[in-house]
Amino acid sequence: MNVEVNNESGVDVDVNGLMQLSRFVMDALRMHPECELSIKLVDEDTMARYHVEFLDLPGPTDVMSWPMDELRPGAEDAVDGDQPLGHLGDIALCPTVAAAQGAKAGHGTWAELELLTVHGILHLLGYDHAEPAEKAEMWDIQGRLLEAWRAPGKTAE
Repeated sequence: MNVEVNNESGVDVDVNGLMQLSRFVMDALRMHPECELSIKLVDEDTMARYHVEFLDLPGPTDVMSWPMDELRPGAEDAVDGDQPLGHLGDIALCPTVAAAQGAKAGHGTWAELELLTVHGILHLLGYDHAEPAEKAEMWDIQGRLLEAWRAPGKTAE
């Protein structure tokens, strides 16, 4: 999986860790091994501009996702040739917003960035949380992926 992470936020973030997490999630969701993902870490001003420009909402947010090739997770029995190949999309993360949310949630900045990265990838794959049933499904998948990622001795990468 080709994952590119650009840190333009001015905040020190484990870019390699975000790449590994993204590859882990994409592998767990059986995405094509040559699938591409771009993540940009931005400051609050940039995120606020994106938030207004794309969602017509004020202020900075934590994560935004822009799907590209409308890819979906592979089937459990899919082989590489059966999985769609393409650019999954782009994610923007705001580390300072993540830091504030992580502190409020009591789990810290890195755990919040992990959660937001998984959340952003799921949005790229068409998951949403506008309706209660959709939210329950997305939160369940998100939780299981984070639990697997954080498990000692994990093997997927």
